[in-house]
Amino acid sequence: MAAKTHSAAPASSPVLSPRALGRATLARQLLLHRSPMSAKDAVGHLVGLQAQNTKPPYHQLFSRLEGFDPAELSGLMESREVVRIVTLRSTIHTHTADDALTLRPLVQPARDRELKMFRDGLVGVDPDRLAALVRALVEERPRTPKEIREALLAEWPDADPQALTVAARCVLPLVQVTPRGLWGLSGQVALTTVEHWLGRPAEPTPTPDATVLRYLGAFGPASVKDMQMWAGLTRLREAFERLRPQLITFRDENGVELFDLPDAPRPDADTPAPPRFLPEFDNVLLGHADRTRVIPPRYRGRNGNGNQAYGTVLVDGSLAAIWRFGAPGTKSGGKPVGEEIVTVQALGKLSGAERDAVTEEGLRMLATMAPTQAPVHDIRFAPFIDFGR
Repeated sequence: MAAKTHSAAPASSPVLSPRALGRATLARQLLLHRSPMSAKDAVGHLVGLQAQNTKPPYHQLFSRLEGFDPAELSGLMESREVVRIVTLRSTIHTHTADDALTLRPLVQPARDRELKMFRDGLVGVDPDRLAALVRALVEERPRTPKEIREALLAEWPDADPQALTVAARCVLPLVQVTPRGLWGLSGQVALTTVEHWLGRPAEPTPTPDATVLRYLGAFGPASVKDMQMWAGLTRLREAFERLRPQLITFRDENGVELFDLPDAPRPDADTPAPPRFLPEFDNVLLGHADRTRVIPPRYRGRNGNGNQAYGTVLVDGSLAAIWRFGAPGTKSGGKPVGEEIVTVQALGKLSGAERDAVTEEGLRMLATMAPTQAPVHDIRFAPFIDFGR
């Protein structure tokens, strides 16, 4: 007889609608009400910030924290209290120093799987030798990916250059050093090991149990599959089963079992959710396998085009528009001298009150996050994209 997988919750478990799940997740993500917590505490609470590009972490915190000043996160990066490192889903995240030293070992199996995908380009390459060479290079001084690749090609000239670059980040926990990622500054990617940058060794690989609890605290209620998608890991069912006695369970409308912390906030589904401008990559949009709690099925995929992701606007707790810096009809950032403009393109019709609330929140964002200190700020609406509502 096949083992029971517990993919469906008992019939007695309460059912949560997508809207109820959305409100719970928005509360955990600090998006129902801005939080007074510090930037460092928020990065830890959220278990990291998606950070393929340098600005999204700042925008994520602006939408979540009272009185956020980008200089606060930038200062944490300068003091090495937070770092940029490849962890969850093979993606660069901004993590606290402590999390960088513990989460990276936890997700190393995913890096090992990624390395196997490039094995055809690594014939004859000894991973241990590669790790030793890269460690010596980047701990002598931070190196660019190009410098690392050239050094490895000198050792293995027949290997695929891209495969060597991927192998370096898979076999070692490499961080992007400052000034890369600092607010208002630019810098090319330069890498060293997290241990060298922080001046302390990585922690032993932890069991996933503590991370499961933290994930539920920031993203719950959630299924096993949700967390596996968020972490880029497999086989987390055992951890959830170990924790089952201290958790509670729900069902979604498809009968999928959802786990949660007993005392975590689960606001009423009709709790007001103010508009929020989110960057092109945001935790709340990427933290689940089933994203209908924040992305209506009719708008699935509308917040991006291939590898190009757009800034998104939540209205009443759900994706309702995309946004970018710049005036309508211009390339991103294009604007008259002396103006800072954000263009909002709705995915369906917004009411007058919704447009007013989006405008107010957009102006608040510009006051803090505008790339320049232009004297005139403006929110403009492009013709909406009628995908139905």
